[in-house]
Amino acid sequence: MKSKIRLRPARKEDLPHILEIERLSFPSPWQATHFFLELYKDYAHLWVAEKEGRLVGYICFWLVADEAHLVNIAVHPSFRRKGVGEFLLKMFLRFAARKGARRAFLEVRASNRVARHLYEKFGFKKDGVRRSYYQDTKEDAILMSKDL
Repeated sequence: MKSKIRLRPARKEDLPHILEIERLSFPSPWQATHFFLELYKDYAHLWVAEKEGRLVGYICFWLVADEAHLVNIAVHPSFRRKGVGEFLLKMFLRFAARKGARRAFLEVRASNRVARHLYEKFGFKKDGVRRSYYQDTKEDAILMSKDL
């Protein structure tokens, strides 16, 4: 039997698990303070995905006016390619549309082909490039968006 993914708002006690996934996923991971602050911003949403009794992924996004901004998403390496990222993205887009967002936006590293493919699968299109956006590597960010 395939175990189900459970989604819920993140809590302070989830931060060590979120930080572990963050460190395993990105060359310049967010610090604990970044995630902690997202828990208390009225426009921010930080959700976690649980599967098989473990926190296996998270998504952080902002709803501002009629726009949804995906600011961070990651899945633990042991649970990648098992539908967790797709589930998180689908729930984000549904929630944002229900809350009145008309368009969703994100930035993604130019080299992150896996993430770009996932976003394209969900209908995101390239809008432009932010040159040298990522301070750690001076890598470009691809700007993407989609109508909701």
